[in-house]
Amino acid sequence: METKTSKTIDTLSGQNEKIIEPPELLKQNALIQDYESVYLYSITQPENFWGSIANELVWFQKWDKVLEFNMPYHKWFINGKTNITVNALDRHVTGQNRANRNRVALIWMSETGEEVLVTYDRLLRRVNQVANALKNLGVKKGDRVIIYMPLTLQGIYSMLACARIGAIHSVVYAGMGVQALRSRIEDSKAKIVICSDITYRGGKVIPLKGIVDQAVEDLDYVEKIIVHRRQKPQIELTYEKELDFEELMNSQSQWCEPEIMDSEDPLFILYTSGTTGKPKGVVHVHGGYMVGTYYLCRAFFDIKDGDIFWSTSDIGWIVGHSYIVYGPLITGATVVAREGAINYPDPGIVWKIVERHGVNLMFTAPTAIRMFMRFGEEYVNKYDTSTLRLLASAGEPLNPEAHLWAQKHIVKDHGFVVDNFWQTEIASPVIGTLPSMKAKLGKAGKPMPGIVAEVVDPEGNKVPPNKGGLLVIRKPVPYMLRTVWNNDERYKEYWNYIPGVYSCGDVAFYDEEGYFAVLGRADDVMNVAGHRIGTAEVESAFVSHPAVAEAAVIGLPDEVKGERIKGFIVLKPGYEPSENLKATLRDHVRRELGPIATPSEIEFRDNLPKTRSGKIVRRLLKAQELGEDPGDLSTLEE
Repeated sequence: METKTSKTIDTLSGQNEKIIEPPELLKQNALIQDYESVYLYSITQPENFWGSIANELVWFQKWDKVLEFNMPYHKWFINGKTNITVNALDRHVTGQNRANRNRVALIWMSETGEEVLVTYDRLLRRVNQVANALKNLGVKKGDRVIIYMPLTLQGIYSMLACARIGAIHSVVYAGMGVQALRSRIEDSKAKIVICSDITYRGGKVIPLKGIVDQAVEDLDYVEKIIVHRRQKPQIELTYEKELDFEELMNSQSQWCEPEIMDSEDPLFILYTSGTTGKPKGVVHVHGGYMVGTYYLCRAFFDIKDGDIFWSTSDIGWIVGHSYIVYGPLITGATVVAREGAINYPDPGIVWKIVERHGVNLMFTAPTAIRMFMRFGEEYVNKYDTSTLRLLASAGEPLNPEAHLWAQKHIVKDHGFVVDNFWQTEIASPVIGTLPSMKAKLGKAGKPMPGIVAEVVDPEGNKVPPNKGGLLVIRKPVPYMLRTVWNNDERYKEYWNYIPGVYSCGDVAFYDEEGYFAVLGRADDVMNVAGHRIGTAEVESAFVSHPAVAEAAVIGLPDEVKGERIKGFIVLKPGYEPSENLKATLRDHVRRELGPIATPSEIEFRDNLPKTRSGKIVRRLLKAQELGEDPGDLSTLEE
């Protein structure tokens, strides 16, 4: 988070705000019809609100009390006993929703054309087998298991198997390097590492096993390495610690009694990048996380009985945890999970899959939508996307041009594109546009039920509408992190940065109707002649020009203004870099945002540096411009 300053953020756009209304059928069938009354109830009677949602799920023992909040610590469903896998699996097979037993839970695909359908019954059996295998290796409740696997069925089985026996899983994105993986193994003191030998991305075979070998070197507390061998012929397992995933799983019983977990027992650790370079191990728990992801699946993502849901994320990110694995399975949906690049083998593959499986709901990132824009609508128009009624986008601000393009060309008049904001620490939407609300382009939406969000100055005072400031949450919700693994002091910083509230670390503003625009991380703010301007707003202005495919903006030191703005531009096919085009783009931004936001420099590039989840690494661009060391980029995953 940034250093405190008395300046607020200048919000420069919004004068010509565009509104999109949801299709009438979507609006009529939305879970929340009257947002204002539901929201008021949720923040004035949070215990009744969250308690009634929790009551829809299976508990071995009901809670004594819904909430205990002793700032900064919050506990939910006190003394409640459950296991998240019982709600994600058993209740669909033998429990209250047993009619789902033979429903397809997962439609898994790879870049290479493989496709496997797994029913809820089969999924429960496979998870039980992996759970029994882990138990036989001595894994007990509270032990940590690192999962270094791509988006495969085996990766999903492993996550659920850990939860089944009360082990704490920590998934590391299968693309991170040796040091990033090792630091997570060391911090969690993992007993077991489960990995794949390879993954497929963009038509390439990417080896993973060698990275694991280096990462675990001399770590005696890693007792076993379980390898999912995909390559033909199979790689040899040469070390005593190594075991074959399939052999191990197939030798086990298909029933494993679920461990009875306290509501507040840790479910997983997910490491996220921090300003110090050392990743933070965000801890989420069985009870509150389960209730939150279940509710938002229905209230925000509009998942209904029989729906097919596709999140284009990966199990290595919080989106993959909440909205590939846990949330949709608790709800009883059919989940599409595809390993690999979403533009391979061709830019139309996403829409081919939507047509083939009749996908109803989709969750993706603004980066992906801008990529689809770059390829052009002809790739969408080749396929029937009429089943798609909701397309949600999160991960960074969704610029109005991408929003409008997706509405016009992807979901057309039969669907609705919605923005939303959340983060690894808060494992489901915090601010968003519900299916029954109008969408305001450039704004993420309104606070979700239970979320008391405000935009404040550095002293914690609420700022007026259309004035930028820091986004904070005044009350906890069940799906927020409980601590940072091995570092409680770092957890307290979230609540102490502005005393008494949870600081999201983002700059934002809200309008007179209560819609919030999240402009980006607090450190992605430039101070130009005393005006503090969010990089996202200037980037959005660039992208609104027809020649621009992607844009990144940084602030550079300036003797007169404090900082000057430099833009890095990737052009769409058919446009050539030129001094004339630079002048045109400079004038375009000036016209869109005013003189204060006019870029001093523009540089054309073939591509922009991005994290593994597709976000632009402005820090690297700035370090390159200043001739500085950007620091350890291996931990940057957001």
